[in-house]
Amino acid sequence: MTAVGTGAGTGPGAGPASGPGARAWPQRWLAGRTLRSRLIAGLLALLATACAAVGLVTYVALHNSLLNQLDQQLTAASIQYTVCMSHHPPPGDGDQPGQSVTLNSAETCAQNQGPKTFTAHVNNGLVTDSYIASSDDSQCRLSHADKKVLTSLPVGQGPYTGEPYSSELSTIGEYRLLAVNGPPGSGTVYITGLPLAQVNETMRQVLVVEAVLFAAVLLLTGVLGTGFVRLSLRPLRRVAATATRVTELPLASGEVTLPERVPDADPRTEVGQVGSAFNRMLGHVEAALARRAASESRLRRFAADASHELRTPLAAIRGYAELARRHPGPIPGDIAHALSRVESESARMTVLVDELLLLAQLDAGRPLAKEPVDLTRLAIDATSDARAASADHRWQLELPGEPVHVLGDEHRLHQVLANLMSNAAKHTPPGTTVTVAVATGTDPGTVRLSVTDDGPGIPEDLQPALFERFVRGDSARSNAGASTGLGLAIVQAVTTAHGGSVSVASHPGQTSFVITLPQLAAA
Repeated sequence: MTAVGTGAGTGPGAGPASGPGARAWPQRWLAGRTLRSRLIAGLLALLATACAAVGLVTYVALHNSLLNQLDQQLTAASIQYTVCMSHHPPPGDGDQPGQSVTLNSAETCAQNQGPKTFTAHVNNGLVTDSYIASSDDSQCRLSHADKKVLTSLPVGQGPYTGEPYSSELSTIGEYRLLAVNGPPGSGTVYITGLPLAQVNETMRQVLVVEAVLFAAVLLLTGVLGTGFVRLSLRPLRRVAATATRVTELPLASGEVTLPERVPDADPRTEVGQVGSAFNRMLGHVEAALARRAASESRLRRFAADASHELRTPLAAIRGYAELARRHPGPIPGDIAHALSRVESESARMTVLVDELLLLAQLDAGRPLAKEPVDLTRLAIDATSDARAASADHRWQLELPGEPVHVLGDEHRLHQVLANLMSNAAKHTPPGTTVTVAVATGTDPGTVRLSVTDDGPGIPEDLQPALFERFVRGDSARSNAGASTGLGLAIVQAVTTAHGGSVSVASHPGQTSFVITLPQLAAA
């Protein structure tokens, strides 16, 4: 049998199947799969490779064994035919014109062979007789191509030696052939052949059985392996589930407890060791968060107590300064200036203390008033106050046709809006247009309150920390040094206490603060 190569993948046009992209395909496929899928795929790939190796070795070994048995039978048949023909030489070439073909010694020797045994002899390069034993028409008619194949067979050196060859004869099928020399000096070659049909049929059956058996083994391994891998990875899934639940806990501020732990963290297994390490990490994180919460609580109490205690001495300072300015006698100019500065700075310190006290109360979770608040009326009042306080700016209102209500503390919401408008007035040049708008939010059940100006904008590096405490803009946006840096922090704290959110978007020519609050359905 001759194996013919197709040459696929060896020419210059075979690049797509052999380039780096083809080698990276399994890596890309595995990268998008879970660990369970990778383990099952690896298990099936290894088993498929093992099955292919076992099947190939079995196929080759069985094929060689069957060929060896057939070659032994072929050698025995060749010896029998050669001996028979050596004692009964053929009368002549039956293929010559005018010569009759009768039952001769060649046909007799051929019929003495086993069923389907092919015999022929070549005389001086010409096939003179060819027969198939136990057939209706024992003498077979060979084609010119078949005769060419027979005359080209290698012949053994001795009378009973030779190497079997497999050849396809168009008239009788695939045979295992053996050619040996006849009597010395006769120029005759005796050819004996046994059919390969039974060997080929056996190998086809073996191939089918192996394919079915290995497919069943792979299917059964895939099903059982999936269950086994799922069972083995169950502790790892519990670790992932615990980690997911921990990420859903509010860890940003306040007192935090982490009750979640990985169950059944057996340190004898690798996954159990991961679970034990994860539990220890959660314990350390919980302790650190507890220390942070305690520190924040102490800091809030300190800020609240200090702010509360400072209010009385500051009021006293302002009172004594005002009392001194009312002295009936003449007051020197420098003393009068000093008293006015004492009153101004004490008033500023009073505002700072009040804002610090408010932030401390909000951080401590002090509840706010819960009553319906009309944001449209609130925007009108706040804009009127801002227009009176900053007449050098242009103030505009964009309000819906119907009132928009929220549930909250009207005084604190007014303070939020006043802080935003004061911030726009202080940090933009005269002539800037400030627009206050109230509208329905993009999400259902929400309302948007925005304050937008066309000033120089907020520096990009300052925007992430804009709502932190004591953060002030640079000179490009600030022209008022009296800012405490707590206005936007109060805006965020009050908005959060109302269940809303605040955001800022700024670039040169437009700065917009947007507050989103839950809308009150029925006012």
